Amino acid sequence: MSRPILEVIALSAEDAAAAQAGGADRLEVVTDIAADGLTPPVETFAAIRAAAGIPMRVMLRLSDGFLSGGEAGVDLLIDRAGALRAEGADQFVFGFLDEAGQADLAAVGALAEVVAGCGWTFHRALDRAADRDALRKQLAEMPGLDTYLTAGSPDGVVEGHDVLLAEAARTTAGEPGYQAQLLVGGGLTLDHVPGLRRAGIDAFHIGGAARPHGWSAPVDSGAVRRWREALDGA
Repeated sequence: MSRPILEVIALSAEDAAAAQAGGADRLEVVTDIAADGLTPPVETFAAIRAAAGIPMRVMLRLSDGFLSGGEAGVDLLIDRAGALRAEGADQFVFGFLDEAGQADLAAVGALAEVVAGCGWTFHRALDRAADRDALRKQLAEMPGLDTYLTAGSPDGVVEGHDVLLAEAARTTAGEPGYQAQLLVGGGLTLDHVPGLRRAGIDAFHIGGAARPHGWSAPVDSGAVRRWREALDGA
């Protein structure tokens, strides 16, 4: 297996520098973690980009939950995506559901168009979808989609473990809708790593696990290093 990806949530330039020092491969750049991560100001992204030399994916999301905010919300996200691209952002994170828990294809498609040429992650909206398999197949041809961030369940990796293993097998088999990389995050602990690695999962996402002193404290490079060593040794 190749070296697994370790993605760390960064809220600030300090977070970004510590994550890189600890061995992170990529950052997820967000603001307002109390709402599970929203689109950061352009100035925050610029400071983070200046502080770290590793790839970073920027969140496109206006509010807690997985609704797009309708036409007005999508228009605002398009404007923010354009401003972020002008500042150098070249990878993104987004994903929306409608009221019935189906993929919001209009919102997702509009953002995929505005970030054309950029890789992007469909985030944990997948875990709230009414039908995970149907959503994946609906999005199978969406340009730029190369990753799904998922815990396998809205309640985290413990509850979603079996789903993750099943989807990893379908990804390995190259089934339609399952070609995108699985990025596992959401209640993830080091104890989960060996089994997930054996299943072929090669991308991991951490937030609170990189902050042993809580979200009010910055990323701890030592905590990130422990994850780096666990992933590389699994």
